[in-house]
Amino acid sequence: MPGYDYDLAIIGSGPAGQRTAIQAAELGKRTVILEKEPRVGGINIYAGTVSKTMRDAVLYLTGYRERNIYGQSYAVKQNITMDDLMVRTRYVIQQQSDILQSQLATNRVETIIGEGSFVDSHTLKVRSEENRTERTITADKVVIAVGSYSTEPPVVYADGRLVFVSDHMLSLPKLPRTLTIVGAGAIGLEYTSTFAALGIRVTLVDRNHRLLTFADEELADTLAYHMRQTGVTLRLTEVVFDIDYMRDEVGDRVRVQLESGKQIISDAVMYCVGRTGCTASLNLEAIGLEADARGRLSVDENYQTSVEGVYAVGGVIGFPDLVSTSRMQGRLAARHAFGIEREDFQDLLPYTIKTIPEVAMVGKTEDQLNEEGVPFEVGKARYRETESSLMRGDDVGFLKLLFHLKTRQILGVHIVGENAAELIHIGQAVIAYDGTIDYFVESVIGYPTLAEAYTTAALDGIRRLGGY
Repeated sequence: MPGYDYDLAIIGSGPAGQRTAIQAAELGKRTVILEKEPRVGGINIYAGTVSKTMRDAVLYLTGYRERNIYGQSYAVKQNITMDDLMVRTRYVIQQQSDILQSQLATNRVETIIGEGSFVDSHTLKVRSEENRTERTITADKVVIAVGSYSTEPPVVYADGRLVFVSDHMLSLPKLPRTLTIVGAGAIGLEYTSTFAALGIRVTLVDRNHRLLTFADEELADTLAYHMRQTGVTLRLTEVVFDIDYMRDEVGDRVRVQLESGKQIISDAVMYCVGRTGCTASLNLEAIGLEADARGRLSVDENYQTSVEGVYAVGGVIGFPDLVSTSRMQGRLAARHAFGIEREDFQDLLPYTIKTIPEVAMVGKTEDQLNEEGVPFEVGKARYRETESSLMRGDDVGFLKLLFHLKTRQILGVHIVGENAAELIHIGQAVIAYDGTIDYFVESVIGYPTLAEAYTTAALDGIRRLGGY
């Protein structure tokens, strides 16, 4: 609109904000991103990237993957420190931010470093802490893409050293010898397996009766088994009653008290129960919006809030709060904002968790198919059956295909093992286009690759049907 400074203003430069901006720019719209942090990238760069990068650093430095070949004592480096892990992490953060800034510049998206808040639905106040300046900008449309932050424990102050959340990870001074992690969501599981691979004695506390209650039960049980093999103690169906600091002959430590009466004493506690939308500073009341108790905003199928022309995407709207889905939401919001009809959106979402071993899933689980009364069969391949896995020295895991008993159509894929997050997209594509189990038998898959597990699993499934 001629009367506004910009056609679109986006608050937040994480994955959702980035994709929103680039889509709008490709439509020829004057677009600006407001980012309160010193560099673009949002909470994903400062927190989401850290757990994945630390995992890769740990796998390399500990020689974890090669121990089956060279022995359990093999390691690239002894006495690994937090600084060792941060070398790779800081490099990835810097490179990721530089790439993102370059992409925005290439697409002629303006970036303003400053905290944005609403004056009205078309006017934003931008405050820069660094320069101690304040200005206002106007935009025809606004997208809220501020993301979320780790919810801190309600029963104790998180000092970032003895009690911390995932957002504190970059400033954690040292690795603890023993660690209690509260919450077995994706982040909690990723850090549990990463710290355990370092030889840290980890206790994982969660109120559910098993890990990943939404996932395939066999996959979740396999992950739990391998976590226990690395020394993790699982305290399931347990609820935290209190967390308090203490000092004993060992030094400063933390005590976690459970409702069951048990207590866990460790060098540190990591709290991983939920995330809260970063909406507190947006002055939402100025436009008549209200976030829920967890700082999240409600949106319609086009990601528009109850205020016309104001959208919200990514972690600030809650589940599934994934980088992949946030990017798609941003793209769809930008297109709707400028009158482009919503295209068919494939809602077949892959879910991946970078644990050790990785887990990934797409489509239906066995429990879901049983509840729906769908006749199905299972085909399974174990990682140790593929030469590529043996060559890598990491033969842990399996790939499972669920397919319709009559039509042979693939209904679900569940993988636990190295590169599961990469492999799952093959299954996703076949499910999306109504492919059958025969696809994996009739197609040539390169050798040696982990993808050969699809063929092995398909043959296993067909044999169960009495076929070739």
